[in-house]
Amino acid sequence: MTERKRWLAFYLLCAGEFMIVIDTTIVNVALPSIQASLRFSDASLVWVVNAYMVTYGGFLLLGGRLGDLYGQRRWFVLGTALFTVASLVCALANTQWLLVIARAVQGLGGAAVSAIALSLIMNLFTEAGERAKAMGIYGFICAGGGSVGVLAGGVLTSALGWHWVFLVNLPIGALVCAFCFTLLAPDVAPAQKRRLDVAGAITVTASSMLAVYAIVNGNYALLAVAALLLGVFLLLETRVRDPLMPLRLFRIRSVAVANVIGVFWAAAMFAWFFISALYMQLVLGYTPMQIGLAFLPANLIMAAFSIGLSAKLVMRFGLRLPIGAGMLLSAAGLGLFAMAPGGGSFLPHVLPGMLLLGVGCGMALNPVMLAGMSDVDPGESGLASGVLNTSFMMGGSLGLAALASLAEAKGYHAAFAAGALFAFAAAALAFLLESRPSEHSQPAVERT
Repeated sequence: MTERKRWLAFYLLCAGEFMIVIDTTIVNVALPSIQASLRFSDASLVWVVNAYMVTYGGFLLLGGRLGDLYGQRRWFVLGTALFTVASLVCALANTQWLLVIARAVQGLGGAAVSAIALSLIMNLFTEAGERAKAMGIYGFICAGGGSVGVLAGGVLTSALGWHWVFLVNLPIGALVCAFCFTLLAPDVAPAQKRRLDVAGAITVTASSMLAVYAIVNGNYALLAVAALLLGVFLLLETRVRDPLMPLRLFRIRSVAVANVIGVFWAAAMFAWFFISALYMQLVLGYTPMQIGLAFLPANLIMAAFSIGLSAKLVMRFGLRLPIGAGMLLSAAGLGLFAMAPGGGSFLPHVLPGMLLLGVGCGMALNPVMLAGMSDVDPGESGLASGVLNTSFMMGGSLGLAALASLAEAKGYHAAFAAGALFAFAAAALAFLLESRPSEHSQPAVERT
């Protein structure tokens, strides 16, 4: 395959992931309009968000493994198609139950896309410089898509109505599905036939779904049940011939450390995005559009890193220093938000923290993903991607639940300070990593 076609395949995968990422925030802006249109109560409205989060978080690990076993291109296309069709149903929904069910189906499709896209990207690029550049752009899509969702949600809901926050997914999803067959190589059957670990799939998916459900609803009894199911899953994985998640994966230091960093990183970043959005809206009185614009400086900085700065940092300094320095800058940015006054203004009290967080996030995200994927065998790259995405999801969900409770009890200052501690913990863990990523993976796209 030519260099141009490889990068086109990469941008196609990024488009699929971008569609998933913006959905996490674009819908939030439209919730008041959805509530008025379909007559949701305050208690039932949360299920427009929770139904998606439960299935998305629950199926990330299984989605990645299914791609490894039955073909990554096949499952990426299936996930994109499922998400796109479910988006159409969401847009046309005229009852509460139909919208909630369609959101749950969206979560299934989104889990397949997110778990497999990262794996395909890692397998597209084997040269360290190209891989670092690609992961920088992908990281920007993941980190910056939420702010785009806020802006797009405000514009679409105000100008056209809430249905359009779902309809906007249709052209993106259709184009991704159409071009997958020309840009991505056909799936190749694995050399050794492996069976799906059904018992492991059931227990880990049930554990993940219960954990996400418990986190978003503050149900700690269910969280204990989820932990018990996770223990059962780990026991099963030591006894089956073809485990869903081979535990030897975590003997690779980079994988184990990157996943723990991912938990703390996501907890800190959720503190930044969600708690600062609440601070700007409820304390400073910003509109959704103004909140999106307030995030713009950070997004531009992350874009600069994704274009090439991140790759150059990794090639020059390896993995440890960008992660450690990036998370320390993020901790400093959250610390500035922790000291912001109730009657603050943008230039002195919002912009400095945004700039530090933009630089910190831009520096750290790419090498964290590289650390979690680079040393993994290509036949298990989908699994490694699913595990890493699950770590981000669980870290973000747990962090958000904890920080939202802390914000309610102690105020936003305490929540930002706790987020800064999460970022500092991630920075400390970075020094357990080997400095350089490997070039272990093989390309998953045809070469001519």
